[in-house]
Amino acid sequence: MSTNEQMQGTLTYMLEQSCKRFPERSALYFKGQQWDYQTLGAMVSRFAAGLHSLGIEQGDRVAVMLPNCPHYVAAYYGILQLGGIVVQVNPMSVPAELDYYLSDSGAKALIVFAPLLPVVEKAAGSSGLAARIVVELPPTDTPLPPGYLRFENVLALAADAPQEMPAVSVSPDDTAVLQYTGGTTGRSKGAMLTHRNLYINAQQAHLIMGGDLEKPDRILTVIPYFHVYGMTVCMNLAIFGGSQQIILPRFDLEELLQTIKDTGPTIFPGVPTMYVAVNSHPKAEEYGISSIRLCASGSAPLPVEVIKGFEAKTKGMILEGFGLTEASPVTHFNPMDKRKAGSIGTAIPFTESKIVSLQDGETVLGPNEAGELVVRGPQVMKGYWGMPEETAATLKDGWLYTGDIAYRDEEGYYYIIDRKKDLIIAGGFNIYPREVEEVLYQHPAVQEAVVIGVPDEYRGETVKAFVVRKKEAALTEEELTVFCRENLAAYKVPQIIEFRESLPKTAVGKILRRTLREEEKGASTT
Repeated sequence: MSTNEQMQGTLTYMLEQSCKRFPERSALYFKGQQWDYQTLGAMVSRFAAGLHSLGIEQGDRVAVMLPNCPHYVAAYYGILQLGGIVVQVNPMSVPAELDYYLSDSGAKALIVFAPLLPVVEKAAGSSGLAARIVVELPPTDTPLPPGYLRFENVLALAADAPQEMPAVSVSPDDTAVLQYTGGTTGRSKGAMLTHRNLYINAQQAHLIMGGDLEKPDRILTVIPYFHVYGMTVCMNLAIFGGSQQIILPRFDLEELLQTIKDTGPTIFPGVPTMYVAVNSHPKAEEYGISSIRLCASGSAPLPVEVIKGFEAKTKGMILEGFGLTEASPVTHFNPMDKRKAGSIGTAIPFTESKIVSLQDGETVLGPNEAGELVVRGPQVMKGYWGMPEETAATLKDGWLYTGDIAYRDEEGYYYIIDRKKDLIIAGGFNIYPREVEEVLYQHPAVQEAVVIGVPDEYRGETVKAFVVRKKEAALTEEELTVFCRENLAAYKVPQIIEFRESLPKTAVGKILRRTLREEEKGASTT
C-alpha cells in the first residue's frame, strides 16, 4: 500500500485534498482578515516543520490551550501533519487542571494564549516541556519570559531549518486527539479519538447538514475549538467541505450579531443558551440573520419553547442533534426534511443505536420504553488514554454506553430524557429534570431555567428550580408555582424556586447542573 493510500481517511489527507481542490477559496475569516486554503495549507506545513525543529516527533503529544483563532487551526493540523497527537485544553483551566492534562497525556509541548502564561507558570508540569509556544492577539514586541517562543518564531524556524521534514505515515487508526471529558464522576478521562473517527464524523456532519462541495458554506464558529462539538462541527466540517470558518474567539451577543450582518454565514452551530440570547435581543431581525440556512443545536437539551421563539424571530431553521465526547461527537441529528421538535432525531449515516434496560444493560427495549442509549459506529473512540478499566466499562462489544436515559418512538426518532446521574427520585417517583425545565421555559417571563434534586427528609429528594427572569419581567415564586401546577403532575412541581441573575455555564455555554448541586451540598453541610 502506498503512503498516499495509507493517509486516506486521515485528517491530514482531508486538509491536503481541500487545499488542492480549492486553493483560492476562503478558509478562515477572523477580525476582518481572510486566509485562503492555499495559505492555510502552507502555514500548517511551516508550523509542522517548526515543531520538528524543536524536537517534536511522531507520536508526541502537544497540548493546545487557545481561544478560537487562525493559530488554533494551523497548530491543530500542524501537529497532526507531523504525526503528533493534539491534547485539547480548555483555556479556562486552572493550574491544577492544566498540570493534570499535561502529566496524564505526557505532553511534550504546549501552545498557549499569552494572557494565560500566569496559569502555565503555576502548573508544575509545564517546566519539563520541550517547547512552550505563545500566541498573541495581535502580535507584540513585548519580551516573553525565558523558555517561551512566539508562534511566529516557530513558523520562521521552518525556513531556517536545514533539514527537510521526515516522511510521516499516519494511519486512520492512529490517535489524532486526546479529548478530555468533564471529569464529573472523578478523574477527567482522555478519550482517544482516531483520525478515522474524526474524518468520518466530519463526513457524516457534511451529509446530514446538506453540504455541497461546489457550494461551500460559511460556518459561524463561536463554539470553542477545544470542545469536541466545535472541533468537529465547525473546524473539521469546514475543512472537509472546503468551507469558510467565520471565527469568533468568544460568545458576545452584540459581536455575534454584527459578524452575522458583516459576513452572512449560512450555518450557525450553537448551544441553547446562544439561541436564548438571540431570542431575547430586541432587534435581532435587523442583523441579516436570514442568511443562515441551518442552525445546529447540540451540547445540551434544546427546550421546545426556545425553538419556537428563535424561529418566529429569525425565520431560520434550527435542528437539534446529539453527541458525546467519546463519539467524536455526533451520533444523532434531526433530518432536514422531517424534524421532530424535542427529539434529537435519528441515528446519522453509518451509525447504529438502541435503548437497553437500566437494570441489566443488555435487554433491548421497544418503542417508547425508557432506558440507556447505546451507540455503535466508526466515530466511536478506541478507548480512554491509560484507563483500561474505564474503557471496558464504557465500550462493550463495540457499543458505547452513553449514560443518557432516552427512548425512541415508532419512527426511530430518539428523545433524551436525562443523564442517569441527573434523575431525581422523590417519594419513589422518577422525575426527569428536562421534563420540568420544558414547562418552566413555557412561562413568558422565564429566560433560563435548570432543575436539580436536593435532599428532602420525607421524600428522599425534592425538586429545586433555578430561574433567570427575562429583563424587566416581574415574576414571583408563587406565580411560577401556580403555572407549574397547571402543567405538571403534583410530584414534579418544584418545591423550591430560586431566582438568579445568571446561571453557571461551561465555556461552550452549557448550564452547569453539577455546580449547582455542589453549591446545594455545601450549603446543606454548613
